[in-house]
Amino acid sequence: MSQTAILGAGVMGETLLSGLVRAGRRVDQLLVGEKREERARELEERYGVSVVGNREAVRGADTVALVVKPQDMGAVLDEIAPDLRAGQLLVSLAAGITTAFIEERVPAGVAVVRVMPNTPALVDEGMSAVSPGSHCTEDQLLEAESLMSSVGEVLRIPEKQQDAVTAISGSGPAYVFFVVESMIEAGVHLGLPRATATRLAIQTVVGSGKMLRETGTHPAVLREQVTSPAGTTAAALRELEVHSVRAAFLAAMEAARDRSRALAAGD
Repeated sequence: MSQTAILGAGVMGETLLSGLVRAGRRVDQLLVGEKREERARELEERYGVSVVGNREAVRGADTVALVVKPQDMGAVLDEIAPDLRAGQLLVSLAAGITTAFIEERVPAGVAVVRVMPNTPALVDEGMSAVSPGSHCTEDQLLEAESLMSSVGEVLRIPEKQQDAVTAISGSGPAYVFFVVESMIEAGVHLGLPRATATRLAIQTVVGSGKMLRETGTHPAVLREQVTSPAGTTAAALRELEVHSVRAAFLAAMEAARDRSRALAAGD
């Protein structure tokens, strides 16, 4: 019976765990590595899974999901390396950590897959980009994709594109939340009650996203459909262009990409 261990029981670790349970993964096929006693008991009561130490979780698993902070990855790998064995699969969800970094710290024959997830995984609408390491078979890559598909969509990409993916989908939810926050504040400034402005902004974003996904129409075309000549939308878009919002997004994503590269370099 194939066992999956999740090391790291923070927000994303629990998100992956709950997604696997909802997707039908049997709890006796899941292990969680967590040192904090109170947190361990909480997860055991909530999901019925076995919560043990990292090394014990690794010894009992065929697939190990590393859901730890980038700055903690080295220490975690040093801890579990003695218990890893050839043929195991490590799936890393740590931003900026390369497959080479992990492969250098684990025994030969351990397969590695790098994943860039994002927080909409909390509501099963995540976007995960996966990249295989140098010793990963097709079956192991498919296992990693199956793991992440429990919390949303999965896209296979070359690892050299991971920093750009981090800038777009990894950090992307924060950009959307920032825009929604700004729309709400503008609504209040224009005289709307905050609750009204919040409901209007959120549903507008949800509906617009659904239109993009379900129609498959290019966003520029959808934008033009909303923009009447000399109308209100045209006036608003002109102000966004005057304030170089498009250029600001490009600069922001370049900054996120550069930070992802810096994390990979250990900075």
